Amino acid sequence: MLKFVKRLLCCVIVLLLGFGALVTLLGYREYRTLLDEKPLASVVAETREKESFTPLYELPKTYRDAVVAAEDHRFRLHFGIDPLGIARALMVDLRDKEFKEGGSTITQQLAKNYYFPMNRDLIKKIAEAFIAVRLEKDYTKDDILELYVNTIYFGDGYYSVRDAALGYFDKKPSQLSDYECTMLAGIPNAPSAYAPTKNPDLAEQRRKIVVRKMLNEGYLGEEEANILLQAS
Repeated sequence: MLKFVKRLLCCVIVLLLGFGALVTLLGYREYRTLLDEKPLASVVAETREKESFTPLYELPKTYRDAVVAAEDHRFRLHFGIDPLGIARALMVDLRDKEFKEGGSTITQQLAKNYYFPMNRDLIKKIAEAFIAVRLEKDYTKDDILELYVNTIYFGDGYYSVRDAALGYFDKKPSQLSDYECTMLAGIPNAPSAYAPTKNPDLAEQRRKIVVRKMLNEGYLGEEEANILLQAS
């Protein structure tokens, strides 16, 4: 009986390794096909040529820090993918029997915005990871953050930080207050829920979560965080 169980486990391990290798190969092929059809440099250039494009240096430091704290606190440390985040996402996917969790870094989210805005099957998630690693190879962290905030969705039809700042606050990004920065940084997590024009109470709850994350990650001191938590 023990021998049978050992053999069965060996068979399962071999099958899993084989499946993983096959999925990785198919994901890599998808990645290569996509970049042949739509080179990364081209999509980046398209973003930078848009009228709504905002350079990173024009964004308040509070906003930049808030985005990293809220979306990917290990952004400056990883190489495009975060193994811990992926493991957590896979657990959720397996539990729900649906590949919906990103476990996504900012770099992966940028790859998704560029190549997979709608389709999120397993093969494409593997391809997304390859594209994220390529982004990290070809561009700096500041480049990636800059491209990210110029391509994410903020709700109400706003697809860039400039459009969102003008739409929600009637200000250019460089004019945003700390309160507005933290509000704006929280919206992309769930734009339909956190858009302040749709659900102001939920948007405010999310903003306070962002502030606490900034405190936890060392972007704010206790006093600064308390002032922002009490702001309205």
